[in-house]
Amino acid sequence: MLCQTPPKLFLLIMIAIWFVQPAIAQEEEIVLGTTTAISGPAKFLGKSMVRGIQAHLAEVNSTGGVHGKALRLVVLDDSYHPPSAEKNMLRLINEHNVLSVVGNVGTPTAVKTIPLAIQHKTLLFGTFSGAGILRKSPPDRYVINYRASYEEEMSHTVRAILDHGITADEIAFFTQQDAYGDSGYQSAIKALAALGFKQGEKLSHGRYIRNTLNVEQGLLRILEGPIKPRAIIIVGTYAPAARFIKLARDVFPNVRFFNLSFIGAEALATALDGIDAHVYVSQVVPPLDSTLSGVDDYRNAMRQYQPGAPLDAVSLEGYWVSRILVEGIKKAGKAVNRETLVDALESIEGLDIGSDETIRFDVHEHQASHRVWLSKFQKDRFVSASWDEL
Repeated sequence: MLCQTPPKLFLLIMIAIWFVQPAIAQEEEIVLGTTTAISGPAKFLGKSMVRGIQAHLAEVNSTGGVHGKALRLVVLDDSYHPPSAEKNMLRLINEHNVLSVVGNVGTPTAVKTIPLAIQHKTLLFGTFSGAGILRKSPPDRYVINYRASYEEEMSHTVRAILDHGITADEIAFFTQQDAYGDSGYQSAIKALAALGFKQGEKLSHGRYIRNTLNVEQGLLRILEGPIKPRAIIIVGTYAPAARFIKLARDVFPNVRFFNLSFIGAEALATALDGIDAHVYVSQVVPPLDSTLSGVDDYRNAMRQYQPGAPLDAVSLEGYWVSRILVEGIKKAGKAVNRETLVDALESIEGLDIGSDETIRFDVHEHQASHRVWLSKFQKDRFVSASWDEL
C-alpha cells in the first residue's frame, strides 16, 4: 500500500514550491532595462529604439538565448521627462535587478540617469544621444556608447555649410532650451572655432522649451538678428522642429535647415507633410537602402519579429546597439554580472556587426562608431545625400 502524504504536509510542500518558482524563473533569463519616451512628444524615438532592441533580442532568443538563458527587456516610460527617468532608473536597478540599462533616449534624461548608473555600478549602454556628458575623458566605467557624438555630427555639418559658399555669420541657431540643446549648440560653436570663426556665440540664436511647440519666440529672435541667415542649425525634436521649419521657410524661403540625428528623420518627414524646403539631417547609421549586411540583417529581423513596424534609422540604431551588447554578454561567460559585462565589452576588438567599420572598446575608448552620414528631405521622405552636394 502506498504511503499518503498528510494533507497539512502536502499543503506546506505546495506553498514552498510556489515561493521557489519565481526565483528559478528569474535565474533562467537575463534581464535588461530601458527608461525611454513611450508617450509624449518624443515617443517616436523611444518606441523605435525599443523595437530595434527587441528585434535582435527575439532573434537571439529564437536560437536558444545566451548561455541557455532568454533575454528580456523591461521597458519603462519616462515621456522624455528627466524626473521620471530618474525614478525609472532606480526601479530598473533595484526592483528589476537588470544586468544593464540599454537604449535610453535623450540628453536631459541622461543628466539624471548617468549619476545613478555610476553610483549603483550598473552599465548604461547605447544611449540615444551624442552629448558630451556621456563621453567624458577618461570615460566613466559604466557609460558605453554606440553612436558618433554631437561634436562629430556638428563638425561635418558646419564644415559642409562653409564649404558651399555660406559664410559663418550667415548661420543662425534654433535649439531646445535644456542640456540637449546646449550640447548641440556648444558642439557647433566649437566646430566653428576650429575652422577659424571665433564669434559663434554672437550669431542669432532662438530657443524653445522642451516638450512644447512654442517656437514663435525663437523665430522672432532670429528675425531680429542683424544678418539674414542662409543656414539654420536646429537642435530639437521632430514636432517643434517641423513647426519652426514651416514658419521660418515662409520668412527665409531659400534658407537651409540642418538637424542632428536625434531628431528622427522619418518622424520629421511625416511632420513636414511634404513642404518645399531645404532640410538636412546628419545620421549616425547608414541609409536604410544600404547594401551593408548589418542593414540587411536589421531589415530581416524587423520583418520577422516586428511585423508591420516601420523601418527607420532609430530602430536600426537600436538593433545594432542590442547586437553589440549581446556580444558583450556572450563574451562575459555564463557567470555574467554587471562588472564582468563591462570588462567583457572593454575587451571587444574587431567585432563585425555588418556595418562599414569594426567595433572595438577598451578602458579609454567607450564609443563604438565615429561615422556620420547625411540625408536630405525630398518630397515626403529623407534620402541619402553626399556632404559634397549641398
